[in-house]
This record gives sequence, C-alpha cells and structure tokens, in this order.
Amino acid sequence: MSDSEEVLFEQQGAVGFITLNRPKSLNALTLNMIRLMDPQLAAWEDDASIAAVVIRGAGERAFCAGGDVIDVYKAGLAAKETGSTTGLQADFFFEEYRLNRRIFQYPKPYIALIDGFTMGGGVGVSILGAFRVATERTRAAMPETAIGLFPDVGGSYFLPRLKGEIGCYLALTGARIKPADCLYSGLANAYIESVDMPALEAAFAKTDWSGDAKAVAAKVIDGFAKDPGEAPLQAQQAQIDRIFAASSVEEIVTSLKAEEGDWARETLSTLLSRSPASMKVSLEQLRRGRDMDFDDAMIMEYRMSQAFMAEHDFYEGVRSVLIDKDHAPKWSPATLEEVSGEMVGRYFEALGDRDLTFS
Repeated sequence: MSDSEEVLFEQQGAVGFITLNRPKSLNALTLNMIRLMDPQLAAWEDDASIAAVVIRGAGERAFCAGGDVIDVYKAGLAAKETGSTTGLQADFFFEEYRLNRRIFQYPKPYIALIDGFTMGGGVGVSILGAFRVATERTRAAMPETAIGLFPDVGGSYFLPRLKGEIGCYLALTGARIKPADCLYSGLANAYIESVDMPALEAAFAKTDWSGDAKAVAAKVIDGFAKDPGEAPLQAQQAQIDRIFAASSVEEIVTSLKAEEGDWARETLSTLLSRSPASMKVSLEQLRRGRDMDFDDAMIMEYRMSQAFMAEHDFYEGVRSVLIDKDHAPKWSPATLEEVSGEMVGRYFEALGDRDLTFS
C-alpha cells in the first residue's frame, strides 16, 4: 500500500467521506495519515459543496485502535541516546494534537462511525467531533497507562467532562467499554446496528443538507438509532464517583482494598499493573484539565508527551505490550510511593520555543 492509500477521501453528494485504510493494523494512526487528514479537513471546511464529514474505518474489526506507536518508540529511543528533542517522537504528537484541535473546532457536522475497536488516538479523532455513532462491535478505551503513557488526544479536556468520575476511572485503568457504556458515559451519542451502517452511509450521501446541517445529521442518524441496552457502568456509577474522586492514586488504591466484590478486586488488580508514574501524572492531568479550555489542555498535553518521551516507562511499556508481548513491564519508579510530587510536576513544565502552537 502506498502512503497516499493509508487514508481514502471521496465526496458523495454533499458529504466528504474519510476512510482510515489500514485494516490489518486496526487502522492505527501514523504520522502520514495525520498529514493526509489535516489538509483535507481544512479544504472541506472551505468547500461550499461539502455540508458534513463522515469518518470511518476500513474492515469490520476497528474504527481506529490508536496511534501506531512503534515508530514513535524507535525514534524516541534514538533521540534519548543523542539527547535530541527533534524527530518523529516530537512531530507525531505535535501534528496529531493540531489535528485533534481542528476536529474539535470543525464548523461542519463531523460524524465518526466508531464501529469496532476505538482506542486512544481513535477516541481523539471521534469524541472531539459532534457525532459519534457506536455499534454492537464498538469497544472503546484510553489504554495509555498500560504502556507508560497518559490519556492524550484531548483526554485532559473530555475525560473530566464525562459523567461523574467515569473519565478518571477510564484514564487510570484503561478499561475497555462496550456500546451501552459508551453512550452512558458520553464517549458516543448514538447507537445503530452494524448491519445498518451501509444504509446510514448511503442516507448521508443522498440526503438534502440545506438548512441547519447539524439538525440534518441528527435526523439521519435518528432514523437508524437503536437502544443499546443497559449500561453496566450505571450500576457502578456511585462507587466510581466515591472512589475516583480521591486526590491521589494512593487514596484510590486504599479505597479499592477496603471494598468488597469482583469489580473492586479486578479494578485494584488492574491499577497495580499500570505504570505508577503514568497513573499519578494522569490524575494530575485530569484535575488540571477540569478547568482548562481546549487549547490550553492540548498545550499541556504536548508538554507531557515530550516529558514521557524523555523517561523510562513509555519504552518499557511498549516493549512489554507491543514488542516482546510478555506483559511483564518493569516500571521505574516501581511503586506509587516512589513517584514524588516534584517528579509529577516535571511532566508539566513549559518547553519554551518547542511548545505546541496552532498557527
């Protein structure tokens, strides 16, 4: 596949369709894909013949399973050896976050068909748009603490704004949720059966988009919408809110140890397997993000991304989960208690002329 085929663009009627086209890699985002999408979205924004944009993933397994971090891992390791602050490990996050901002500010209906795995970077190119349509195959997560990273792509902004403390729960655990929970939490705002997806796409292409385009998009989606059923997270909401409202990860762990039941036991086990530094930095990120506007949140995230690129856990996490696949990471620091407040603060330091900009 040529680089230009990693993302496909076509206009049908008054709708611009984007297809993430790496099905064998679960449509994971590369820097090349980001560089294809951003200018096309900019062009469609100014194109009077385009009333709305629909983004989808090729194949039946995934919308987008996140960023393709293997090349970032390799570039970051090389940069650590030389002390360089330039390269793919900087460019990927810089350009991805600018794309996230374009989607967040997009003036036309941006409709993400999140059919299948929707994780990390895939959440970033969906939840920031006006419409997120889940199916029975949707499995969504922000799994970054499992690879020694943090919930980025706007997570600082959108996770604290989900229902209650669900955003904090998803951020720290990386829990994978199904469509009913996606709607309940706010990650998605519509549900259809996957068998109806081709008909929905055809309806977008054929509809008359004159008038209020967002109202038109909502009406088309409503014509296919179904009830996804009961959301398991709803039954856990009070428990999640009580435990994950804590001011420290240590307090969350202590509370979980005092709880009875399978959910608390499994959640505790998950947290104890995650990067201690990632969890403590991520909790601070979400608490700061509650009161930030989107641009400031993205500037903060870029600072965090570059701090993580200079540390140990991202490389150990990627090695453990994606390269050697032994799922036995040796985190450093190894415990929550070893991650000091001073260490956490360093992840938020300004980068001077390397800070994220939007012009």
